[in-house]
Parts: sequence; structure tokens; C-alpha cells
Amino acid sequence: MRIASLWCVLLLASTGAMARASNVSVDCDVHSDYDFALTHKSVVLTRKDGVPRTVLMRQGRLFIDNKWVDVGAADRDRLIAYEREARATMPLAAQIASDAATIAFTTLGEVAKGFSRDPAATEAKLKQARAELERNLARSVSATRFNSAELGKGIGEAVSGVVPRVVGDIVGGALRAALSGDTAQLEQLDNLDARIEAVVEPRASALERNAETLCRAMQSLDRIDNALEYRHEGQRLELLRVEVKDHARPAH
Repeated sequence: MRIASLWCVLLLASTGAMARASNVSVDCDVHSDYDFALTHKSVVLTRKDGVPRTVLMRQGRLFIDNKWVDVGAADRDRLIAYEREARATMPLAAQIASDAATIAFTTLGEVAKGFSRDPAATEAKLKQARAELERNLARSVSATRFNSAELGKGIGEAVSGVVPRVVGDIVGGALRAALSGDTAQLEQLDNLDARIEAVVEPRASALERNAETLCRAMQSLDRIDNALEYRHEGQRLELLRVEVKDHARPAH
């Protein structure tokens, strides 16, 4: 999973409740052609197409494709700063992914309470998926290691494995209520949005703050990347690209 794909995890949290969490939305688009991995020794970026294919940073040294390359003193300092900030940033990215998934699961759980054909079974499925996600996060992220591919795979497996079944239960329950004329159950739709907002909004507000912090960290990494004097075959290393837009929201 590329860094840009990791950022897309945040879209899972774009519910109505999150949209009302604050009056300003920060649209932070992060793009990279590289897959990202962090080990206890190095920052490693790899890609299948384009050159260079491998960029490795280790304590101020730079490895490109199949050899260590010479860099100046200023670039050594930049490489050290890049690795330090990447190590500080990636756990936050993992936390945001976890929090976004929690919001998605919480929202589904609230809907399932009123419309699942078997609320208890649906809740058990959600808990199982959430526990599996936590195990995957623990495997892919630690104090000395981060692997975006493993993180993306873990999130994908946890969410895709349960969401279709849960949604099927909810839709089936809603259709059953409609066809049977169960007005009491259908009336729960009247306050469903408010109920979900009450549960999700505190988490969404915290998530948005963390997302803005992550955006600033990604901008910092992008600035370091752009400042590198090293050139590969006459071209800059374009490891990361960040575009930020602020959108004012109407007051409610």
C-alpha cells in the first residue's frame, strides 16, 4: 500500500457526524509513488516502476537502488531529520487508521441495534473484526517498525471480512420491517442520525485533530524531501507530495 493509500483510510471516517465536528475541514492529499517501510535501522521506500526503485535512509546515509551514494553534510542532516520525523509520524498514522475503523464499526453497531435481523450476532461479528484489526495493527506497527503494506492489508481484511455480512443483516432487517409494516422499528430512523452523532462526534473530533497533526507532519517530510540537494540521474528525489486545502464549513 502506498502512502497515499494509507491516507485514504481517513475517508472511512467521513460520516455526517464527523462533518459537523468542527467548522473547518482540512483536505490533505498525500501522494507517493513508493511503498513505505520502517525498520529499526532504516527508512525504506520501494516501487515497481520508475527510477530509482529503491531509496533507503540510514543515519544520514543514502542507498539508491544497488549502492550507497555520496551526499553532502547538509543532506546528511536532512536525511537524519527525515528518518527521525518518519519514525515519530507513522505511529500516529496507524492510530488514525485504527480510530477511523472504530468510528466505522461504531456507526454500523448503532444501526445494527435497530435493524439487524440478529443484533447480538451482528455485534459479535463487529467485535471479532475489531479485535482482528487490533492484532494486525500490533503486527505491522511497533516502536521500531512500520510497514504500510501490512497495515493496509490488515485493515482491509478486518473491514472487508465483516462489513458485507453486517450490512446484509441490517438491510435484511430494514426490508423485513418495511414489508411487515413494523412502524415502531422504522420510526427508529427518525432519531438514528442524532444517536449516531452523539456516539461518534467525540471520536470524530479527536480523529480530525490527529489528522491535521498528521497532515502537518507529512508536509514537514515533504519539505525535507524537496530540500535534498542529491540528484539521481539529474532528477530530484520526489518521495512525497502533499497538497493542503482548507474548506470553511457552514455553521449549524
